[in-house]
Amino acid sequence: MAVFTREQIEQGLTELGELAHKNNIKVRLVVVGGAAMVLRFSARNSTRDIDAFIQSPEEAKVVRKFVHQIAEEHGWQEDWLNDGAKGYLVGISEGPLLFQSKGIQVYAPSLYQLLTMKLSAWRDDVDIADARRILQEVKQNNSKDEIWNAVEPFLVPGDELTAQYAFLDLWEALYGTD
Repeated sequence: MAVFTREQIEQGLTELGELAHKNNIKVRLVVVGGAAMVLRFSARNSTRDIDAFIQSPEEAKVVRKFVHQIAEEHGWQEDWLNDGAKGYLVGISEGPLLFQSKGIQVYAPSLYQLLTMKLSAWRDDVDIADARRILQEVKQNNSKDEIWNAVEPFLVPGDELTAQYAFLDLWEALYGTD
């Protein structure tokens, strides 16, 4: 399985934008997961794929075709850019612009939604490290209860307890009990 560095992520997104531009399409993506951590925080060097939400559903089929074309040209996995994380999305918030090129704009979700997704996934050391980094970012002037209240609207039904236990464990590890 390939890994995608910041440079490869940006290369793939640039090429996707160029294909979109040639076809008179403007692609708007919200990236989550590892790609968001790489692009927004430089929190790690790479990710296994780019989890993204295509904000223009009517263009999703065309975007997927472009993604497949880019994969073939580079020998990348066919789903190097995919919507596999959509199961962790409740609504979509729009955070900062992470990347822009001709034909494409790429945003991150809000920090609270990104934190919620990491707490809900909570699969491995990578998710835990990502959640730790995001929690440190949102902690600056916020209490534990304020952060949890901001996270709650983004919880996927059925994942509430997993996320809550993960949040409490992480909070205690970073800031102790209060």
